[in-house]
Amino acid sequence: MRTTTARRTHRTRTLVALLVTALTAALATACTGGGDRPSVVVTTNILGDVTREIVGDEAEVSVLMQPGADPHSFGLSAVQAAELEHADLVVFNGLGLEENVLRHVDAAREAGVTTFGVGEAVDPMTFRAPDDGGPGDGAGQPDPHFWTDPDRVRDAAALIARQVIEHVDGVDAAAIRANAERYARQLTDLTAWMETSFARIPEDRRALVTNHHVFGYLADRFGFRVIGAVVPSGTTLASPSSSDLRSLTEAMREAGVRTVFADSSRPARLAEVLRNELGGGVRVIALHSESLTAPGGGADTYLRMMRTNTTVMADGLTAAR
Repeated sequence: MRTTTARRTHRTRTLVALLVTALTAALATACTGGGDRPSVVVTTNILGDVTREIVGDEAEVSVLMQPGADPHSFGLSAVQAAELEHADLVVFNGLGLEENVLRHVDAAREAGVTTFGVGEAVDPMTFRAPDDGGPGDGAGQPDPHFWTDPDRVRDAAALIARQVIEHVDGVDAAAIRANAERYARQLTDLTAWMETSFARIPEDRRALVTNHHVFGYLADRFGFRVIGAVVPSGTTLASPSSSDLRSLTEAMREAGVRTVFADSSRPARLAEVLRNELGGGVRVIALHSESLTAPGGGADTYLRMMRTNTTVMADGLTAAR
């Protein structure tokens, strides 16, 4: 009887000791991060794709903006907002683009998270008055749509790589640099291909009309004229006035422009108004200018988006009027 009791006591003490050991290990893991992979959170899906190319398998990259969403209007869930404040690095576009998200980025920064605003770091342009003579909403303000210039994206990729190496513990710096160099070569090839593709557009047809001002960087880099926009603003949240539309249609008549490029993440109904103003000969062509698509949608990476847009623009502007 005593032997049985002693054995039970021994087993009980052993189990208690094991439980204490396991609990201690769990608490230590919770306090130290327990070997969890480092986390990089990115606001927009375009920058998310670029960041994933740079980071590779060295860290977990979480993208807040869903495919096909509008960067000017998408918002965050409570879980996503909390995710920002627990990241090792937050990468965001800035310059006012993510209008409903930037306050959460500010909160993460105040909580001690390293944040990197890419737009401010790549020599941003300002919105300029369009060729229709109108002032355009936001003229003189920084233009956040830098990604339409692949050369600036190449600069951005190098800067993101530096931020990851400097601020994300546990990554292999050599691997990050190798990824950045590989991606830089792909971006250089993209620029050369875009130059060749756009070269076939006659000079008198190198004119852009869009649903809002998003292609200023592309126009500056590849020699286009921006005639105007249905919404004379850098954000899709603005609305056109009757005088805006009148100024734009007059400029389009004067320039002989019959093609309007509308972003695929927004309904084309604003651009359709021009058909009533200028007649049925106006073509409205969709581009993926501010958001990537879901996989298989034709623009599910930055490189594919730019190649798709370039092909569509070149075909649309060289087609017979």
